[in-house]
Amino acid sequence: MASNRIPRLTKRTVDAIRANGGDAVYWDGELTGFGLRVRKSGRKNYVVQTRVDGKLRWFTIGPHGPLTPDQARNKALEVLADAKKGIDPRNAEAARRAEPSMADLGKRFLEEYVPDHCKESTQLEYARSVTLFVDPVIGEMRVAAVQRKDIAALHHGLRDKPYQANRTLGVLSKMFSLAEIWGWRPDGTNPCRHVKRYKEHRRERFLSEEETERLGEVLREVEPEMPSAVAAFRLLLLTGCRMSEIRDLKWEHVKEDCIELPDAKTGGRAVPLGPEARAVLAAIPREDDNPWVIAGRLPGTHLTDLQRPWRRIRERAGLEDVRIHDLRHSFASRALALGESLTMIGKLLGHTQVQTTARYAHLARDSIQSAASRITGSIGGNLMGGD
Repeated sequence: MASNRIPRLTKRTVDAIRANGGDAVYWDGELTGFGLRVRKSGRKNYVVQTRVDGKLRWFTIGPHGPLTPDQARNKALEVLADAKKGIDPRNAEAARRAEPSMADLGKRFLEEYVPDHCKESTQLEYARSVTLFVDPVIGEMRVAAVQRKDIAALHHGLRDKPYQANRTLGVLSKMFSLAEIWGWRPDGTNPCRHVKRYKEHRRERFLSEEETERLGEVLREVEPEMPSAVAAFRLLLLTGCRMSEIRDLKWEHVKEDCIELPDAKTGGRAVPLGPEARAVLAAIPREDDNPWVIAGRLPGTHLTDLQRPWRRIRERAGLEDVRIHDLRHSFASRALALGESLTMIGKLLGHTQVQTTARYAHLARDSIQSAASRITGSIGGNLMGGD
């Protein structure tokens, strides 16, 4: 086998090498033991030649093409480092392949941890993050080999979706914390630490009185064909509840003056019912064999998809930019306009943290400014004079 030495293996030099009728090795002039073996067929593989415990060993890194010269060089450095410690490169590579991958960690996370510690909606969100955003990018990487730069690159790749980027980063951080508990990474090596989250600009959309009136008209028009969905949207706007709290509501939780939610997002809470909300509930037919308030088309079922009817309704009402969750925001907005305090609104919405309700603070300022304008307007005419 012919041997040659070139100053440095680069993509240009490797692409330029041609088979010459026999096998040949081209050694890198900068990294001793790192080379390119070219078969007479023209196939090119990166190789390392080194000694382990005094014995000469060859190790094939991989083919040129799928591997770049720089990637092959980095792998060669790992092989040479193992050989210097007396570790056979073949054994070291086999051990590395046996280490759990990020796909293995994601699978164990979703199967062992998530079902016992997360609500159903959170389980779906975590599964979505792992399946769509983690596995395709770093799923094949060994858990122990993932570095902060890898997490930062994944996070950066989702920069056009700041909310999703940050949620995925949170999921990864939990996964790596569990990897430490399970012995798959050393303690204190979570690579998500110090990766800065993107600033999220919360979208705020509230229905005006005129828009609420338009929505009411459309709900009355479509009520004969989709009574359950219409009842759900009315209750959402009249209670400020989250979509899942109304969609999954059972009759056993409906009391005379409130809805008792045993397992809301922030724990059990009671949602007070005004006269209009009670009237909506009273108008919903009760089926003896169906425990659900928002009944589905089949006996004993409930309506699980509110998004599809909502898209039809909002388009018909000219409210294409309004999400279902904005009905909850509209409840809070109307409460502020009527003079309710942020503390009271937080209680009505089931917030456990003041910061969550504080996002509505600017609306409170708007209400105060509007009140001041009305008051000064009524006084100013007499005080300043005028026609």
